[in-house]
Amino acid sequence: MTMICHRILWVGMCITSLSGVAAESQLDRQTETPIPRAQNLYGIGVGVLPKTSGADEYRAMVLPIINANYADRFYINALQAGVWLLDAEDQRLRFGLSAEAKFGWDAKDGDRTRGMQDRDFSIFVGPNLRWQTAIGTFNAQWTVDASGNSNGQQVQLQYIKSLVRHPALRLNGLVGASWNNAKFNDYYFGVAASEVAPDRAQYRAGAGVEWQLGLNGVVPVMQTHSFLFGAMLNRLSRAQADSPIVETRIQPLLYMGYSVPF
Repeated sequence: MTMICHRILWVGMCITSLSGVAAESQLDRQTETPIPRAQNLYGIGVGVLPKTSGADEYRAMVLPIINANYADRFYINALQAGVWLLDAEDQRLRFGLSAEAKFGWDAKDGDRTRGMQDRDFSIFVGPNLRWQTAIGTFNAQWTVDASGNSNGQQVQLQYIKSLVRHPALRLNGLVGASWNNAKFNDYYFGVAASEVAPDRAQYRAGAGVEWQLGLNGVVPVMQTHSFLFGAMLNRLSRAQADSPIVETRIQPLLYMGYSVPF
């Protein structure tokens, strides 16, 4: 823990010493988050995601849509919320803390998970770093399971690129990678001894890296309202894909929604 604190302090010293003179914020609002944003957005949408870990069948969920920034310090972006603690003078390099929700699943919903224990909704928290450059925005985040369900950890790297900047359409592309430790993978993809069935062997998942590729767009409607849409493809790590409950290694996520500003 002492080593982690020293590293956090070192990052903070680097950020605050980047510039010795005052500078105006040069934030790129469109790539602050994967969903392009020119103003705070609040609404409701529908998301489509796999029923269980690695499933080839999908479930639809009604979800609130919040993509907002408060006083350039606090933010909410879909399932993630956080606070920026340290900034460079132009705010293009920022360090803070975030909390992110992760969906679980009901075992009865999957053909290969029926008879297993449910995997619960979890909250992961930890430090994150954002660096906006001339070629796009880079994010790095390390989180741990604060809910205690998996006691797992994730390290996520993400690159966001503005693809379209137009009054009629804003579109961002995203490439990402997530390293999940063995406890994380074993909770969501493992099969315990008590969950073994004739067609489901015991499985203990190790650590691995999964990859993401996505598009997120916003179309203005009636001047101030917005239609939001997006798609994400997630390629499971080998440790995840080898699980007997996995039906397909490529996991899609789709959403669309409608929002209004406040």
